[in-house]
Parts: sequence; structure tokens; C-alpha cells
Amino acid sequence: MTSTRQNPNEYPRRILVAVTGLSPQIVTETLYALAVAPTASAFVPTEIHLITTRSGAEKARLALLSDEPGWFHRLARDYALPPIHFTADTIHVLEDAGGRPLEDIRSPEDNRRAADGITGIIREFTADPDCALHVSIAGGRKTMGFFLGYALSLYGRPQDKLSHVLVSDPFESSLGFYYPTPTSRVLEMPGGRLVDSASAQVTLAELPFVSLRHGLPEALLTGLASYNETVKAARHALGPAALQIDLASRRVRAAGKEFSLPPAELALLSVFARRALRGEAPLPAPAKELPDTDWKQRYLVELRWIAGPLGDLDETERALRKGMDGSYFSAHLSKLKKLLRRELGPAAGPYLISDGGSRPRRYSLGLRPAAVSYDPFQAPRQIGAIINSISPGA
Repeated sequence: MTSTRQNPNEYPRRILVAVTGLSPQIVTETLYALAVAPTASAFVPTEIHLITTRSGAEKARLALLSDEPGWFHRLARDYALPPIHFTADTIHVLEDAGGRPLEDIRSPEDNRRAADGITGIIREFTADPDCALHVSIAGGRKTMGFFLGYALSLYGRPQDKLSHVLVSDPFESSLGFYYPTPTSRVLEMPGGRLVDSASAQVTLAELPFVSLRHGLPEALLTGLASYNETVKAARHALGPAALQIDLASRRVRAAGKEFSLPPAELALLSVFARRALRGEAPLPAPAKELPDTDWKQRYLVELRWIAGPLGDLDETERALRKGMDGSYFSAHLSKLKKLLRRELGPAAGPYLISDGGSRPRRYSLGLRPAAVSYDPFQAPRQIGAIINSISPGA
């Protein structure tokens, strides 16, 4: 359904998101540029959401949403805008570690909390396929604008846009200017100079961004990972592929994420990982109806490493007593691919067993020898463990 929409203004839910500090004017300036004086097609929001501090929220409420001066309501009346949901409930106040509203963003901890709060809001909005976002980074502290822009880069979709509002001189330095009025309104500038707000020029500078969304594991798109965790996962997903296997713990680390695999699928992955480590050639699969004793042997070697000296492999050995056939191979290969895609999302590609793409099919793991290692996981689990803990079905 969403693929047929060509423009952000065609989406039923259109959200303007902005960060503000003590200059709530950027909301009305941006809304004016989007809905009243666009350079291309208009984007009239159905909702406006602000992200700010406690003092910023109070100033926005008084300046924009009050009966007087109520600059948001004035703008809507002056230019006959359709209903836009913008209330005190859509002003999001950032919180400290104790759940108290942040008064300002000054310390490293304040910055971390701001980053997490902003990331969470953008993640939630971009989870709605019927929503288009327009994100303004014009207000608030510079770090707030950076986090908002980076959050959109992490989670943004094609219909989402990023911008900075530009106001002509001398209005950009006026605390009394909120938008170009349709009729004359005189403002007094510092030093006593008088100017007419009707002559102001307000435009948007759209800021292109690179979307990293399709490189993120599904758990980060739907879970509660922090800003730092999300950035680390994006780095791993987009960085060089590396596979670490610990057969004793039945765990692997790939694309920066650590997770478990069932013994049968781990053994199959290990067959191909060991060949990649040694630089060996691709292998044909076992014939469909003809048990293959060589395949049985290489598979059971890995499975015995996984099971350990006390492991019970009687059932598997009975199933493979004549050798491994193509049906057994295909069933476990299919399950392995499904598990890797579930854990790694779009980052799974380099870790999937490839059939070579042409006949005769020859299977291999396309990693460089240096990208494969068999090492125990001795270091504390960090990002991988956190992401794994929020994975669906984990």
C-alpha cells in the first residue's frame, strides 16, 4: 500500500518533529515554510511533536498554545490551515536517569539521556508505515539537533525528510517574530529599529541524509535499544563481515551480535566456516536420494565438537547411518538461513551459505579466511547480548 505513494504529503499521518530550546519560533517558522510557502508541494502536518527540556516545554506551551499570544493558533487562523493535532500532550520533555524532566543538557549523562529519548521517539514514529516525518533540527541545543538528525539517519525511510529553517535578516534575531503575517505587523528590533513581519522571508533548507535503516537488525527497529547500542549495531552491520564460532558454548558472533544456534544448524555452519578458514573450494550438496558418506563424516566431526565427550548423538547417527542425503542437507540449510536472517536481519547476507548462483550448485561461505575464527567468548558480552535480549522470540 505505501509503495504507491510518491510524495510525503500523500501519507494519511504526517508529522512535523522538532527540537526546541527557548526559541519556540522555529515551530511556526517551519510550519509556515512547509504548509504556506513551500517551494514545491506543500506538506501540511496532521500532528506536531516537540522534543525539549522542562523550561523549553513551558515556553512553547505559553508562546504557541496559549489563548494569548497563541502563535500556533494565530498562524492556523491567518492561513486557514486544516486541523493539526498539537497540544501539551505532543510536547515531549526529555528526562534524566531518575525520570525527572531535564532542565537543560549540560553533562555527558544529560547528553546520553537526550540521545536515548530522541532516538526512541523517532523509532516509534518510523515504525508506522502510514506515517511520513518531516524533521527540523533548527531549534534546541546543537547536540539535540545532531541527535535528532542522526536518529532519522538510523531509522528514516524514503518518505521522511530533514530540514533546517532559514529566516531573512533582521527577523532571525527577533524574539517577537514567529512567521510572516498576511497583513502588516510592526516589530521593534533591538536598538529601536522598526520592521514589518509581513515582509519576512522564511524558507527551508532540506538536508539529504543517508538512511541506515536497512542495515539494522529487526530487534533494533522494534525494540528498546539505546542510541549508543543502535549506533554500534549499525557500525557492525555496515562494517567488514567477521564470524566467530565457539562450538563449546554453541554460540556465534556475526555482524557484532552474539547469539546461539541449535547444534544441527551450528554444525552445518561450521562445516562451511572451517572450509572458508582454510581457503578450500565450494562443495556440491549430497544427492537428493543418494546418501553421501563423506558429507556424513564432515558433519558428524563438527557435531561431536559441539556435543562434547558426553554428548548423546545416537539419534543423529542412526538418521545418518548410511550417509547424508540431499533432503537432510536442504532442511537444515533452510533452517540455518532462517535463523541467521532472524538474528541479523539485512546484515545476514555475508553469513549465509551460497549455492553459487548457477548449475551445478556448489555451496560455500563467502568469507575471507581472516574473517573466520574459532575462539571462546571470553570478553563480556556488550552490544550483542543486549540486542539478543530484546530479539523477538529470544
